[in-house]
Amino acid sequence: MAHETEKRLKEMGIVLPRAPKAVGNYVPGVVVGNILYLAGTLGTLPDENDDDVLPYVGKVGTDLTIEQGYASARLMAINHLAMMKAVLGDLDRVKRIVKMVGYITCGRDFTLPHLVLNGASDLYVALWGEERGKHARAALTQHVLGFNAPVEAEMTIEIYD
Repeated sequence: MAHETEKRLKEMGIVLPRAPKAVGNYVPGVVVGNILYLAGTLGTLPDENDDDVLPYVGKVGTDLTIEQGYASARLMAINHLAMMKAVLGDLDRVKRIVKMVGYITCGRDFTLPHLVLNGASDLYVALWGEERGKHARAALTQHVLGFNAPVEAEMTIEIYD
């Protein structure tokens, strides 16, 4: 049963990148008891110079479609998986995704942030199923995020010892 989560990712066609580089004075995650608190991250990819770049930039509903926002949220979720692996060493230590707090950059009249954040939530449910992957969450709208990113989220995860 070792590395079942990584086998499932491979079946899904997902290759984990390295964890995104910290852009401030923080760590990717902190374990307290059986809870992993993950820092916020964006939907970046490493480029040929090993710099983190945003394939999607701007406000959802103005500069980007909901589908592009969803894709950015999915990339963000993959980055969170890379962060989980970096902190825990093995993704099979994830017992359950407990909560996600997501922030969606959008125009004043955009009222569908939940559809954007589904890009992350859908990935976790596809990976771990309803029991482990479905979570509590908030999808909050923002005027702007760092680097003009469309989506950011932080997470709380229950882990096995």
